[in-house]
Amino acid sequence: MTDDRTASLFERLRRIDASSLSDADKSMRVVAPAIRLVAPGRRLLGRAVTAEANGDLMSVIAALHAAQPGDVLVVDAGMADRAVAGELFATEAMRRGVAGIVIDGLCRDTPTLRQLELPVFARGATPIAAPAQRVPVTGVAVQVGGVQVRPGDLLLGDDDGIVVGTEDEFAAALARAETIQRGEEALRRSITGGTSLFAAMNYDEHVTRLREGHDGALSLGF
Repeated sequence: MTDDRTASLFERLRRIDASSLSDADKSMRVVAPAIRLVAPGRRLLGRAVTAEANGDLMSVIAALHAAQPGDVLVVDAGMADRAVAGELFATEAMRRGVAGIVIDGLCRDTPTLRQLELPVFARGATPIAAPAQRVPVTGVAVQVGGVQVRPGDLLLGDDDGIVVGTEDEFAAALARAETIQRGEEALRRSITGGTSLFAAMNYDEHVTRLREGHDGALSLGF
């Protein structure tokens, strides 16, 4: 995509929830729900810079050193008992304009991380830091939360989780995601005003088809 088209895509994606994007294209990669925001309420959008840590800090540090504004640091920690990022790492990431950090593994210094505006996703926390002895491995495809993330992939995340896709995949799903999100917002307002959810849903028709042994799709009309 051209720079102008990419900028427009990102501007529209900033208004989209992860759930709407996932609904728009159910084949989109979704990171396992065990990888959660350290501080709820943050939103993530950016392009992946990857690190295969192999149980060590050096790949993570090298990825941070290479990161540009708007990038998301995506880390396969390669271990389940030591942290690969903390307050100093996250503060430097913010200084560099990094859009967020996603760790398939653990972080630490969570009281400080919760105070930062930087969205950090991880499986949990521990005070024990990983060593820093291995040759860095960055810029490779990594497995994070059960899905593959490649350098340059886009990540969109919020309290519901993280959706991963190429720029073209996000662009192809975006119009549908916008329609879904507008429709759900309007329907929620209608329900709040007293209209039943079932007035907008093909519930009866769908149940009948299922009982008759047919396939069907539960629909809200948008």
